[in-house]
Amino acid sequence: MTDLAEERAPTFIQHAAESVRAHLAASRPLSSFLEGAGTLTLEERRIIVDQALVLLDQNYVHLPLKTAMHAVNPVQRLRVLRRRLERQTQQTMPPEWLFHAEMSEVFHSVRDLHTNYLLPEPFTGRIAFLPFLIEQYTDAQGTHFMVTHVAQGFSAPGFAPGVEITHWSGIPISAAVDLNAARFAGSNAPARRSRGVQSLTVRPLLIHLPPFEEWVTVSYIDESGTQRELRENWRIVENLPPMVDADAISTAALAQGLDLDADEASRAKVLLFAPRVVAQVQAVRAGEPAPGLRRSEVATTMPKVFRTQHVETSSGRFGHIRIFTFNVNDPMAFVREFVRLIGQLPQDGLIVDVRDNGGGHLHAAEFALQVLTPRRIAPEPVQFINTPLNLRICRRHQDSSGIDLGAWVPSLEQAVETGATFSGAFPLTPEDGANAIGQQYFGPVVLITNARCYSATDIFAAGFQDHRIGPVLGTDENTGAGGANVWTHELLSDLLRGDRATPYVPLPKGAGMRVSIRRTLRVGALSGTPVEDLGVVPDELHRMTRRDLLEDNADLFDRAGLLLKAREPHTVSVTDAVSVNGSLKLKVKAANVDRVDVYVDQRPYASADLTDGQADVTVPVAAAARAARIDGFEAGRLVASKTEQLS
Repeated sequence: MTDLAEERAPTFIQHAAESVRAHLAASRPLSSFLEGAGTLTLEERRIIVDQALVLLDQNYVHLPLKTAMHAVNPVQRLRVLRRRLERQTQQTMPPEWLFHAEMSEVFHSVRDLHTNYLLPEPFTGRIAFLPFLIEQYTDAQGTHFMVTHVAQGFSAPGFAPGVEITHWSGIPISAAVDLNAARFAGSNAPARRSRGVQSLTVRPLLIHLPPFEEWVTVSYIDESGTQRELRENWRIVENLPPMVDADAISTAALAQGLDLDADEASRAKVLLFAPRVVAQVQAVRAGEPAPGLRRSEVATTMPKVFRTQHVETSSGRFGHIRIFTFNVNDPMAFVREFVRLIGQLPQDGLIVDVRDNGGGHLHAAEFALQVLTPRRIAPEPVQFINTPLNLRICRRHQDSSGIDLGAWVPSLEQAVETGATFSGAFPLTPEDGANAIGQQYFGPVVLITNARCYSATDIFAAGFQDHRIGPVLGTDENTGAGGANVWTHELLSDLLRGDRATPYVPLPKGAGMRVSIRRTLRVGALSGTPVEDLGVVPDELHRMTRRDLLEDNADLFDRAGLLLKAREPHTVSVTDAVSVNGSLKLKVKAANVDRVDVYVDQRPYASADLTDGQADVTVPVAAAARAARIDGFEAGRLVASKTEQLS
């Protein structure tokens, strides 16, 4: 870092901290905020229910699964609600919060974090928060709940990271978490409980009703062992803006696989507890080096997306890259930065960490897999549910540039005769893009997941496991189990814009809805298995410890290091390439490889056994070759693949 950059780094951090403090100072008490809420008319409520019926009855791909698996009937509940609204008048209709509560309950009943009722103004874009974060760990005595972060400017006697929470408004904390978890739409018990913990102190109002209580009373044990109590008011503040516009017709919107609750909560946690990330974003925009980096960290141009560092474990030094989100507009820019970052880490072992990642652009998630494996990536195929409305949408865009839904049209049309529930299954992610650059990291890789991994991150984890890239190490028994491509009501409306028979009408006062539109199926050994509700079961389980929460995942990284140490790196490279009399002579060097196959300009040309990790390979009639791909094998198993540009 230059002297000038060193001078500016503290300035960025100071400016970010000041801007965050000013932003939070503008927050409002919950009671004050609610005074201006609630302006929907009776007719606007009817419109919202009617549009929800269209989405759930005609677009929702998981409706048969959810009806069977969770014994619910959201469509009938909406019909009953619509009938009640018909009998109400502007004077007799119940308070607006009861309407929002019932709509939210209908959508939550399907336990699908892709399928949401989004509250109107003034809730949209805001979060309810308490100025601290609680996380869970386990030891021999059982489960504990501990404060891990405190917002800038907040203080209370003995209250700091490390204190243990015992009660929440008089309820034992474990029971309070379970009660909270029951309100949220996680697909499995670990996912619901994980969200029950997070929502104790951070709630995006776009998706969740404001807390019923204006304040909470927190009982805790400080570091000296003293029992204390804290009363803290809920406050409301505007959240950081989203990274992608999911409503406008674009590749990013059409390829969305995002848990909106997790995405909103992630940005809220940056705002509340990570001002240095805000400073790094400001520095990147100004073209300056990222401030506040630890000595072990590698600077990134995407600080909201990646955190990269060298980690020391009991098994040695390895690379660690945290992927906070796949929610980007440009998947290739995401992959390029991913490749650049892991290229600066140790090459004999990599920890890829996607905990709490709610997903995003499905292309970004599946494009990234090729970087870690010699095998060709097969993107997960997706299906529509067969309905007349989905057929109309696909027919209209079967030849549209950038949309092209034509692959699904024949099977949707056949369903009239066959009665099939789902359309044919075709990849949403372009297969060429998923294999455009090939393997870039040649050491062993371990993937860390938890119950808040969802959507595109579920699909990334499934692809990691299905392509046998390495072991999956989970801090929960399952991922969040969200297996779908999600579209918003506004996007669906735009896809039928100009169609006089469109069933979609604008929603009032900024209200919104999202729906799982195409379900994803796994590939490989579990080919055809849906991701939804089943998720990805890790190969190894690690329960988070107190040391993990207070010492940057020390025990978790030790466990990952043991898995990496047990695996060898496999490398191949071309050290020299010369043309002689129309032939191409290659010198190949490899590690832990006993055979190489050589492809020149995608055509197979030669195979050779290695002696002492080296081989000379002659490829006839290939003097004008542009690229050579070297596939390395160990005991007949493909373990490494590298493409070398020759001209």
